[in-house]
Amino acid sequence: MQTVKMVITGPFNSGKTEFIRSISEIDVVTTDREITTSAERNVKEATTVAMDFGRITVDDDLVLYLFGTPGQRRFDFMWEILSEGMLGFVVMVDSARPETFREAKSILETFRAYAPTPYVVAANKQDHPDAWSPEDLRIALRIEDDVKLLPCVAIDKESVKQVLLELLYSILEEME
Repeated sequence: MQTVKMVITGPFNSGKTEFIRSISEIDVVTTDREITTSAERNVKEATTVAMDFGRITVDDDLVLYLFGTPGQRRFDFMWEILSEGMLGFVVMVDSARPETFREAKSILETFRAYAPTPYVVAANKQDHPDAWSPEDLRIALRIEDDVKLLPCVAIDKESVKQVLLELLYSILEEME
């Protein structure tokens, strides 16, 4: 049986955990902790502090292991650890939050430096009214034309499946 390790990365709140949750055949192992994101309004959110882990059996011969990274820089020491042995990665971008685009580009460059593996960029939250189109995101993030930049809605299993299949095709192409 062949196993493929894929890393799902991106800025804080870009949809990494939901992406893995919507497709994993096992209960996702998460290391979420509650944080206060707005002290004056006492807004609490969960953030990943180490990793998320999910699994998908594609067929009798192929299993995908999905490792989600923390999105906050203060936990970036986990990025290199999680990238070890990865055969490819997905960079999640919150299409409706342009203030996170620079961070997404920085994370993409960081992971490219860890390992020269195939990757795709997922333009997440395409169902949001303020979402930038994948074409506009490509320009904003200065992503080369040969890089797959795919529309995505992390809570939609079919959408997540399409992103992972595109990454898997790139990985298999590289292995030939």
